[in-house]
Amino acid sequence: MRIGILLTCLLASLAAQAQPYPNRPVKFVVPFPPGGNLDFVARTLQPKMSEVLGQPVTIDNKGGAAGIIGLEYASKQPGDGYTIVLGNTGTVAINPSVYAKLPYDPLKDFVAIGMTTTNALLATMSPTVPASNLQEFVAYARANPGKLNFGIAGSGSGPHLASEMFRRAAGLDIPFVFYKGSGPLATDLLGGQVQVMIDAPPVTMAYIKAGRLKALALTGNKRLPALPDVPTFDEAGIKGVDASGFQGVLAPAGTPPAAVARLSEALLKALAQPEVLERFATQGLDAAPSTPAEFAAFIRSEIAKWSRIAKEANIKAD
Repeated sequence: MRIGILLTCLLASLAAQAQPYPNRPVKFVVPFPPGGNLDFVARTLQPKMSEVLGQPVTIDNKGGAAGIIGLEYASKQPGDGYTIVLGNTGTVAINPSVYAKLPYDPLKDFVAIGMTTTNALLATMSPTVPASNLQEFVAYARANPGKLNFGIAGSGSGPHLASEMFRRAAGLDIPFVFYKGSGPLATDLLGGQVQVMIDAPPVTMAYIKAGRLKALALTGNKRLPALPDVPTFDEAGIKGVDASGFQGVLAPAGTPPAAVARLSEALLKALAQPEVLERFATQGLDAAPSTPAEFAAFIRSEIAKWSRIAKEANIKAD
């Protein structure tokens, strides 16, 4: 009797393994709390990827430590195609450059599935500051030392480096206050506990459009259609703040090529949907579809770039 039960279980297991991938839900790890840029990107892609894969794609937010907790968790999951993670500039390219010890290697512990989006970074100000544009903010900060705090979503993150570029370029002495994620930081910016932050546009876009926060300037060389009146840093007279961000999907090392190809197909089809493109555009994001090989090469180039920038700015994370 017992042998028969074991044989039945074994046959059922073999039958499940023989089914085409995927035959059960796929976990989509987001290495930051809800409310941030990566959470927005993942939740925009989630339903479309589920449709293509024919299985639920479930979001699993694992925030903390500049995204390290989520990436470490994902790196330790089985490479079977049932766990993917949304990496970004900070977790994939900057963390290896600023942390002496990192519990994951973005090149060795993961395989690339594809890039999702790119974006400029947006400087946003609390309405408690008596200024209406970037130049007035800079003048007020210089004239009122000790009155302002600069919120940062994660030590050693892309926003951290961009904020340091801004602080140096403008000659400001504003202390940094570090947060575990963009969502909690935006909440404190609304409450006036911090007075300025730089992050991806989706973090503060809705508050800016509602008149609850003030947009100051964008990194990069072009304005956003969603915020046509907001200048770039260059246009506003502050040169050298040229940081930008990217997001992309990875899977644990060892994920079978067939699963990588299927996930890539689902991601590319999701990124081609007009409603996805429109939703990204309204939040200042540009879709950036790529093949797995293209994304892997891009990651290597970004690690080299940000390593150089971090060294020049002497930024190290604990």
